[in-house]
Amino acid sequence: MTGQAAGPVWPSAAPPPAAPVLTWSLEDVAELPRVRADLRRHAGAATRPDLRDQLILALDEMASNALRHGRGGVQATVRETPDAYLIEVSDQAPAYPPSPAIGRDPSEGGLGLYLIAEMASQHGWYVSHGHKYVWALLPR
Repeated sequence: MTGQAAGPVWPSAAPPPAAPVLTWSLEDVAELPRVRADLRRHAGAATRPDLRDQLILALDEMASNALRHGRGGVQATVRETPDAYLIEVSDQAPAYPPSPAIGRDPSEGGLGLYLIAEMASQHGWYVSHGHKYVWALLPR
């Protein structure tokens, strides 16, 4: 899906299985600096600096979108597969799929989902038990 311009930017699909590493319950964007610091500490020296920055960027963007548009109940999770990190964020707005900005001047923002889609080897979203889950798989 990386680099593809055709087709949905965020397809409806479940993520691959992955083991949980870090989880946060979030209520406000003011909590995101703590989340970024937690992830930075966890990734530490074992993760390439560019990948660590991509993980932090993707998690921050996905969580801030959920907090701003997702109607509460936001959970953010980082999971691991043998060769990737899976970032998954859920909220209570299952009727509203992730919607990248279309036809907007880049200076007005709204390009985070496009950026994450480019960094990820896979990405998608699904609905389960009244929650929307948005996820991205970033290779190690």
